[in-house]
Amino acid sequence: MRSAKVTRKTKETDITVSVRLDDGTGKSTARTGVRFLDHMLASLATHSLIDVTVKAKGDLQHHTVEDVAITLGKAISMALGDRVGIRRFGDAIVPMDDALALAAVDLVKRPYSVVDLKLKRVMLEDAPREDLEHFFGSIAQALEATVHVKVLEGSNDHHVFEAAVKAFALALREAIALDPRRAKMKAPPSSKGSM
Repeated sequence: MRSAKVTRKTKETDITVSVRLDDGTGKSTARTGVRFLDHMLASLATHSLIDVTVKAKGDLQHHTVEDVAITLGKAISMALGDRVGIRRFGDAIVPMDDALALAAVDLVKRPYSVVDLKLKRVMLEDAPREDLEHFFGSIAQALEATVHVKVLEGSNDHHVFEAAVKAFALALREAIALDPRRAKMKAPPSSKGSM
C-alpha cells in the first residue's frame, strides 16, 4: 500500500502529514489553525480519494499555509516511491457555480508550476490571497511535479479557489493511479527510462 508520514519541524512550524494513496476514501482530518485551508484540504482529499491527516502549528499564517503545502507534497512524493507503474499525467476541468478551473499534473520529478487563479479579494475567509496562491507552487516543488492550474471563469473568489483545488485533486488522482500495463513493465512512464 502506498502511504507515507512526513514531519516538518522548523523554528516557525511543526507539521505532520500522513497520506494513503491506495484504497483511500478521501477522508481528511486537518487541524492547521486556518479554517479555509482545512476546508480546502478536505476538498482535496475528497476528490483525489487520498486519505489525508494534517496536524500543524505555526507562528504565522503564511508559514503554516506554505509548510503544510510543502509537507503534503513531500508525503505524496514519498508514498509514490520510484513512481514505477503510475499513469504520470492527469488533467481535469471543474465547474463550481460561477467558477471554471482547469488543472494538469505531470509527476515527472521536475518541479514547475504555472498558477493563474484570478483572485480579487485580499482575504478568502481567514486566509490571505497571496498565501493561497503560493500553495500550489509549494506543493509542486515538494511533490517534484509539473503543475498547471488556471481559472477560466469566476466572480466569487471562494468558488474560484475551491474549483481550482478540486481540479487539481482530480488531476492528481488520475496521475497517481496505477496503470496495469505499466506495472507489468516495471519501468517508469518515461521514454528516458527514468523519471
